[in-house]
Amino acid sequence: MDLQINDIDPLTMHIDLNSCYAIIEQQANRLIRNKPVGVAAYTSPGGFIIASSYEAKRMGIKLMRIRDAREIYKDIIILPPDPDKYFDAHRRFRTVLERYTSEVTPKSVDEFVVDFKGSRAVQDGLSLVNTGYKIKRDIKESLGEYVTVNIGIGPNRFLAKIAAGMDKPDGMDVITAGDIWNIYGQLDLIDLPGINYRYQARLNLAGIYTPLDFLEAPMFKLKKEVFKSIVGYYWYLRLRGYEVDSARFGTRSFGNDYAVGDKTSDPEQISRLLMKLCEKTGRRLRKHDYQAQGVSLGMGFENGAWWGKSKRSKSLLYSTQDIYLSIMRLFRHIAIPAKVTHINIAVFDVVPASPIQIGLFDGTRLDTRSLARASDKINDRYGEFTVVPANMANMQDVIIKRVPFGSVRDI
Repeated sequence: MDLQINDIDPLTMHIDLNSCYAIIEQQANRLIRNKPVGVAAYTSPGGFIIASSYEAKRMGIKLMRIRDAREIYKDIIILPPDPDKYFDAHRRFRTVLERYTSEVTPKSVDEFVVDFKGSRAVQDGLSLVNTGYKIKRDIKESLGEYVTVNIGIGPNRFLAKIAAGMDKPDGMDVITAGDIWNIYGQLDLIDLPGINYRYQARLNLAGIYTPLDFLEAPMFKLKKEVFKSIVGYYWYLRLRGYEVDSARFGTRSFGNDYAVGDKTSDPEQISRLLMKLCEKTGRRLRKHDYQAQGVSLGMGFENGAWWGKSKRSKSLLYSTQDIYLSIMRLFRHIAIPAKVTHINIAVFDVVPASPIQIGLFDGTRLDTRSLARASDKINDRYGEFTVVPANMANMQDVIIKRVPFGSVRDI
């Protein structure tokens, strides 16, 4: 039997900070407001713009190389990322939302989902649209008068996100059960959150070319023919306004990627880069009070080759030293074919670090856990990398902090 459209009240809100990194830079500097601005990971001509202001977007400057952007508008203002500034805005953003309900879920640095079922704002009889306008005002008071957000309201997270993207910038839109057919009729498949080009091709092969085709497809077809898994059933529910995206999954790994600026094939130089990546990964692992049961190492090379290997550890990994020694055991298995261009390390199968089991070497010079905790406390108080291993000396400007995309668990 076909499932009807979910006709519950739309009480899920998706809030998206407009052109996040660019608009935060414009808020911080009045001189660049109302001007085309791009934030790029690297400010050299080959650097890639990761965020552009609406003034730049209106010129057609979006995610592209700086050299290509300058061909469109030679005077575009290019800025390097300032992660601490964006993290502070994220925290302020969240604080505003938590005045209304405790059911606040960050999706990225600039996106939140807010569940108003049972919240005080709804119990007080305020419409969610009015609440949305109050949130907009509160965000301007907290983050600055130049900052704007888009707010979407719907019966589930999926439709709320679609609503949040309908009227940018500074929009407010609501999707109810009665709007679904009309809204889907205005969109392409690739406009739907979660549908990439690979999924679009899969749907097209099944004769599904539009969101309305997608909505009308029988559940068994999506599950058995298109996605060939439970994912098809989830899409069947999601499209009809039922909530399937609110599950929270436990952490299983921590890792770091690094695109090597000064490409090298020198094992000593690579080992220093690995040490800093291990320290960054170890700091994240310990911050969340986990220990790991294995490590993985991946490397890309200038000749296009890729090498990767992972290994479970006989003992639990907690300190940077433990992680580094395990990574170096993997590194010794590789014959470097060309200069290294990319490094990825990760620790996986993480388990809680507390409570800890007393070890034979606790309190001795072999107690790496206590040493890691002590150095973390110093770095927390006096600044990141105040205390570092000897082979990380003079690496302040190497593998610097970057803006995270997606996960915000470390903010």
